[in-house]
Amino acid sequence: MGASRITAPAPGQLAFPPVIGHRGAGGCAPENTLAGLRRAAALGCRWVEFDVRLTADGELVLLHDERLERTTDGRGKVHALPLSAIRRHDAGAWFDARFAGEPVPTLAEAMALLGELGLGANIELKAERRHAVGTGAAAADLLSGLWPAQLPPPLVSSFVAPALAAARDRAPQIARGLLVRGVPGSWRRRAETLGCSTINADHRLLRPAVVAEIRRAEYPVLAYTVNDAPRACELFSWGVSAVFSDVPHMILAAIAEGPVPPEAPAAPLLSTARREARL
Repeated sequence: MGASRITAPAPGQLAFPPVIGHRGAGGCAPENTLAGLRRAAALGCRWVEFDVRLTADGELVLLHDERLERTTDGRGKVHALPLSAIRRHDAGAWFDARFAGEPVPTLAEAMALLGELGLGANIELKAERRHAVGTGAAAADLLSGLWPAQLPPPLVSSFVAPALAAARDRAPQIARGLLVRGVPGSWRRRAETLGCSTINADHRLLRPAVVAEIRRAEYPVLAYTVNDAPRACELFSWGVSAVFSDVPHMILAAIAEGPVPPEAPAAPLLSTARREARL
């Protein structure tokens, strides 16, 4: 790869808007598609989140599940199929006939569109354990080489620690988020080990005291997946920096009626060391 287009954010440089479109705008367009990214931008998002996985031939595509069945008309495991086979399947008609013919996009295609739309992004690495290191390394290489220079630096997150560690080792300048369901007691040690800049957690398992503890340590808390406006406002009152939402326009409309939480800077990068599926 050539020189990275991403430089490590200085303290306070990496900032997040209060609402991040989840899987593009997963309640308004087929998730993890270019149509979903466009819809998120049209709804007022300035950042989006989406998932990436490795294909059998080493390409990165936007898909949440290990298998194709839920969000395409295909069958089989993503890691067992080449990109050409995956691209033959429709990733939009399951959501609505208006999106029929929408393909599974590659990460490279998504990045190009983000540049056109002016959208920042949280890229979640999805991988089975045996593909974790390869997924993290491939994503880091692609982001380093192709990330649009005009965009804010991206955030990479994962439930799979080896994938996040591989991304750290390959491209330490790319910010990382510790992705958890409930925040464990060991959260700070894990964040420091992986060099993470944010804590991304399931909003249903967050409590005010936990958010306060994390914020005292100068880590932003990003909460998923929040589709209820009063709940989003409650989370903001606790100190949550941003929420991921399938219906970002609803949350944006609610916060427009009251105080909008300030864009939250991330902590410095550490140099040491079908639709039920909503995670």
